[in-house]
Amino acid sequence: MASRNKNGWWQGRLKLREFTEKFLQKGFPGHPTFLFGEMALFSFALLVGSGLILGMVYEPSVLPVDLFGEKVPAAYASVVRNDLTLFGQIMRNIHHWSAQLMIAALLVHLLRVYFTGSYRNPREINWWVGLALLLVTFMGAFTGYLLPYSEYSVTATSIGFFMAKSVPWIGGLTARLFFGGEFPSAQTIPRFFFYHVMLIPLVISALIGLHMVLLVQQKHTEPPANLKRPQAEGGKKLIGIPLWPHQALYSLTFFCILAGLLILVSTYIPINPVEQFGPPQPGTPKMRPEWYFLIVYGMLKLIPGTLEISFLGGHITQETVGGVFFPTLLIVVLALVPHLDRSRKPVHYMANPLNRPRATGLGLMGLVFFGLLGIAGYIDVFGLTPETMAWIVALGTLGSGVLFLLILKHIKRKYLSE
Repeated sequence: MASRNKNGWWQGRLKLREFTEKFLQKGFPGHPTFLFGEMALFSFALLVGSGLILGMVYEPSVLPVDLFGEKVPAAYASVVRNDLTLFGQIMRNIHHWSAQLMIAALLVHLLRVYFTGSYRNPREINWWVGLALLLVTFMGAFTGYLLPYSEYSVTATSIGFFMAKSVPWIGGLTARLFFGGEFPSAQTIPRFFFYHVMLIPLVISALIGLHMVLLVQQKHTEPPANLKRPQAEGGKKLIGIPLWPHQALYSLTFFCILAGLLILVSTYIPINPVEQFGPPQPGTPKMRPEWYFLIVYGMLKLIPGTLEISFLGGHITQETVGGVFFPTLLIVVLALVPHLDRSRKPVHYMANPLNRPRATGLGLMGLVFFGLLGIAGYIDVFGLTPETMAWIVALGTLGSGVLFLLILKHIKRKYLSE
């Protein structure tokens, strides 16, 4: 009796039954490709958790302090001391590999959305939210580059500074505002620490929240096989696993497995220790950016370093074209994808990529283009000249596009119904 009264008390104030029916019984598709979105979310949770622990020992300052009898920047010294503490190195490895996994999961998630046409009406807004989330995550990775303040991290960040500075007319002011003056300055580390641990995580959290709200409002897309089930009701009712308790239990299990694998990788595959590079020095070490920045780095390699065009007081250089114009054009094209698609009617089901030969062929051609740009970042290793690599990128991209389009059209014509 007391239990019934207690339940009535909670029900009268929180409307738990209505909440359960409206939200906790929502269906989640059982298709395994939907796990990439959860993978990105769980990686972000691990990033925040490990970042909170690392922030307890990190000192965002470049003031000189004593480290083993040598004067080094305080930020660098705090990372070295962290690596010498119990589990300190493993925690930093977890932070590093969680960031790598989050970016990879976001990229694969966006690819799934693109190839299945899930960006179409009414989900254009969520496509833009996902694209913004990826870009902000890139910014989080970039700002985290500098925090160890080793020779490697300073050199890598300086590339971003000169790219920002190369923006015609406003580059100098923009770079100084973002980097806290001429790079590197005493204000750069505190400013990047603020970006990395406060501003960017808040923006990512807001974008994830917006993404989830839109997802609840518009529902997931479904595998085409669900269309044949009588419960589908023309796409109005989502067929899947209830959020509570089934999907919640699956998600918790997936999170535990993911966290366990990341801890295992972090234990046996360490990242480059800061001691290997040492504190910043006048020289420039040989280095390449992380894999997710290789397409921009590869484009910079293909553009002649002597390029300089003056226009109305502004200057266009190698950094402007490869580091500013190219990424901006790429972002604009990706943002316009929902408008470039000819489909206008509301779509509730994932499209078969083989039934969309043009869109799928263009997507595969884009992947080849990005892969070749990544290879272009290693032209010194392969002994290729920028001109030769530029021809390889151009011919390889166009040739693969034509080949993919012919193959996909043949498959659709011969094996698939319209």
